[in-house]
Amino acid sequence: MTGIIHHPSVPIVAETDILVIGAGSSGCIAALAAARDRDYSVMLVERYGFPGGSSTQMLDTFYGFFTPGTAPVKIVGGLPDQVVSELNRTGDIFLRPNTYGAGTGVNYNPERLKLVWDTLVTRAGIRYLLHTTLVEVVPTANERKCCIFWNKSGFFKVLALRVIDASGDADYCHQSGYGYELAGENEPAQSMTTTFRMCNVDLEKFEAAGGNKMMKERMAEAYASKTHLLPRKEGSAHEMCQPGCISTVAVKVADLRPLDGPDLTKAEMEGRIQSFEYERFFRDKIPGYENSKIIGLSHQIGIRETRRVYGEHRLTKEECLTGAIPENSVFLCGAPIEDHRKGKEGQDETYWEYIPGNGIYGVPYGTLVPRNSTQSWVVGRCFSATHEAHASCRSMAQTMSMGQAAGVAAVLSLRHDCDAREVNVAELRRTLHDLGQILEIPNRQADTSRNGWKNNF
Repeated sequence: MTGIIHHPSVPIVAETDILVIGAGSSGCIAALAAARDRDYSVMLVERYGFPGGSSTQMLDTFYGFFTPGTAPVKIVGGLPDQVVSELNRTGDIFLRPNTYGAGTGVNYNPERLKLVWDTLVTRAGIRYLLHTTLVEVVPTANERKCCIFWNKSGFFKVLALRVIDASGDADYCHQSGYGYELAGENEPAQSMTTTFRMCNVDLEKFEAAGGNKMMKERMAEAYASKTHLLPRKEGSAHEMCQPGCISTVAVKVADLRPLDGPDLTKAEMEGRIQSFEYERFFRDKIPGYENSKIIGLSHQIGIRETRRVYGEHRLTKEECLTGAIPENSVFLCGAPIEDHRKGKEGQDETYWEYIPGNGIYGVPYGTLVPRNSTQSWVVGRCFSATHEAHASCRSMAQTMSMGQAAGVAAVLSLRHDCDAREVNVAELRRTLHDLGQILEIPNRQADTSRNGWKNNF
């Protein structure tokens, strides 16, 4: 870094007990969990001008609250339920049936969700900074971590006793020297996706013409005939909270590195090209879409994986597929392995593998603690997992559960003056249970009708 970063004139603008870097869904929940008793000061820093990360930048559906299949159960609770309830209070939510294999989705208005995150964070008394980017982590001789940030006010320092990395790309862990696997080193990295939203869709006409089955067939035909230059022969388009609007996960950008500036620039441009080619395809080939138009692209291209930190425990595919819930688990997952890969001719473009047995497994606490960490946790898509395990456990309901566990763990670490590795997991589990986190397999099937939130949240 340049000399000015280390210059003594760079001011310390805050000292906080717990610093959360990244206000995505995992980071917001981590900050809320840490601040719930107001025993310790909490600061939340975000590089964009709004919170939510993937939940507001490119998506409109929480997956992972429910297991997939014909007998779904709800396996996530606590603070994530409060987010759903806030959205419901203004009529900005509904449950969407399992149409693409990932289970029932909690569909929401992402623009309203930005305000919900703001409201919950400020109501909790959290010090909150947007448009603020981590630049460097500076070694110190004392117990406080020193993080250098930049925003329109200039460079400044924040000192923190505990840090939760919710940056998505493990920026804090990278700057701190913690080890990680870079996606693409051992297996092909999951592809990137620009999502887009379309208005003026006649959904009744679309359903009468065959709905999603018809769309999938025509997409495959267009891909094979090259009448439209689609990057894949399958993809999803689903109803939104806003009447007559749909949201997509169809664009596919592969073979570019999201941590490389020039590659990321190319990926953003390619994502826009593909989005408008899809618009042409929808208008030409799909009944009900004749008069539709794109009204918005994702704030940035969606990135599924970059750095995956090596933790005190590393979740593996084999652990996911055992369906076990170990005593050191701090949240549950039932999502299938859903690997959006480049694909080869004649192969499926998305690899699916479902969790056998009851379809649920528990995720150990150590996946949230960087290896050899004393004062730090990692949550969100950069947590400690192999490529295939990550492809199961990256749903937003699970990343919110990670945040809930890490926020509580940070408080317990301060309360008992112990490092991140020494947190008593039994006490952590009891606290999480009291907060509403679901840690055991529920004994009843969930109501996943369109308005089933009334019975589930």
